[in-house]
Amino acid sequence: MGAKQENGDPEDILPPLEQELSHELDMKVKKYLRGEGADLEVLKDKKLKGQLYTRENLYGTSAKTAAKTEKWLLPSAGGYLEAEGIEKTWRIKQDTIGREVDISSAKNQYDIVLPDFGPYTLDFTSSGRYMAAAGRKGHLAVVDMKNMSLIKEIQACVLVRETVRDVVFLHNEMFFAAAQKKYPYIYNRDGVELHCLKEHGAVTRLQFLKNHFLLASINKYGQLRYQDVTMGEMIGNFRTGLGRTDVMQANPFNGVVALGHSGGTVSMWKPTSAVPLVKMLCHPGPITAMAFHPDGHLMATSGKERKIKIWDVRKFEVLQTIRGHAKTLDFSQKGLLAAGTGSFVQIFGDFSGSRNYSRYMGHSIVKGYQIRKVAFRPYEDVLGIGHSMGWSSILIPGSGEPNFDTWLANPFETTKQRREKEIHSLLDKLPPETIMLDPSKIGTVKSAKKKEKPTKKEMEADLETAVEAAKGTAIKKKTKGRNKPSKIAVKKKEIVERAKKPFLDQQMVEEEKVAKKKRKIGEEIALPTALQRFSRKKATA
Repeated sequence: MGAKQENGDPEDILPPLEQELSHELDMKVKKYLRGEGADLEVLKDKKLKGQLYTRENLYGTSAKTAAKTEKWLLPSAGGYLEAEGIEKTWRIKQDTIGREVDISSAKNQYDIVLPDFGPYTLDFTSSGRYMAAAGRKGHLAVVDMKNMSLIKEIQACVLVRETVRDVVFLHNEMFFAAAQKKYPYIYNRDGVELHCLKEHGAVTRLQFLKNHFLLASINKYGQLRYQDVTMGEMIGNFRTGLGRTDVMQANPFNGVVALGHSGGTVSMWKPTSAVPLVKMLCHPGPITAMAFHPDGHLMATSGKERKIKIWDVRKFEVLQTIRGHAKTLDFSQKGLLAAGTGSFVQIFGDFSGSRNYSRYMGHSIVKGYQIRKVAFRPYEDVLGIGHSMGWSSILIPGSGEPNFDTWLANPFETTKQRREKEIHSLLDKLPPETIMLDPSKIGTVKSAKKKEKPTKKEMEADLETAVEAAKGTAIKKKTKGRNKPSKIAVKKKEIVERAKKPFLDQQMVEEEKVAKKKRKIGEEIALPTALQRFSRKKATA
């Protein structure tokens, strides 16, 4: 049996399955259309009507292409935990989730116990395929998360022999940087030391800006440094002047690096400015953790006063304050916020789309373990937890992006694809000057500056120039009797006065403004009560 469409033509009869697919595609097209189409029948201008008709067709074609791409190339859909009745999602335990998921997802629930080298900090590559783990007591490891295999492990007793404060991957999994006791070092994935960055000093935190190939560090003396890892050039070296800090995070949207200080302020920096772009007071006490939303518009901060604040970075205002303490914060690709402190992790979610975060999930590790770092794994519903006794992995439904773009991050990329991507990323490398609070300004026309007010000397010089030009004006000779020297002198004087008039008028206006301002200031100054009886009384009507 077939279904007949509205026109009733036999050629347009579609089978039920195709009709269902067509209806689903139409629903997706509506999502991508730019509002309702313009009513072109009322237009009388044929040229304008033709141009708008072409543009409307272009919008329709692009909407259909986007809908087909979503339907056939993005088949996976993300989902969250859903509670029934009076049940709460944050009461659901990891054991319950593990019994309901498939085998491949259940493999992402594990605990690695390494009590001799903790606490641990973690970092994932942009594709989520590889993880770097660094123990405070000198243990470094690179793990393939897809196969759950150890690629390389550097033991403290063999190579490092010193404190490791932070670890971060560079542009791909082949290189990573570790902030050790005296200096940061760069290693390859085989554990071979490539560089010792002595200019950075004793670094407490590291961040890598992958679009600019810049390694940013903050040392224990409060010095912020940017180094280009492609050429080895030191791009920026600034003293923050706000003391030691171990809270540092880069905004993924614009590349601005934010630092959290002990005075409760957050300062935002770029490599081409010796002063902070923004300095905002976020908490009354020291800042303990900070994280940026993937779209770069939200920032989460935590303070010692046991409050977590969600900020709108575009307006620099607080959107929400959540009661609770956090030593580490992290946003997932889908916008979930993880906060870890002690031996407990809380997950907050914005399910209404109104930037109002509520409690979503919770997880307690073994009592006595102290959490140091939480990090969401990209393109997976997984949260990595680095703590004092090793690291753990738990399932957080809905945290990861379900569909990955192979041009941006490919978890299954081959060696050839990785090399090609590395070349393309080097060719597309952005200069440090492109780091700014609003990168959308790049490529726009620079607005004209306001005309500056001329100084007194400049006005006098312009007046003299105008007078000289007026004196040199040639006077037309007239008939006999009308060309007397006295009349010529009077005419020249009139020309000079006419040239002076605009400058004198402008000077009078300026003097009136100054006098008016002085009178206003004099009226605003209130005399003490004891002297008010001596003030001049205003005339009353």
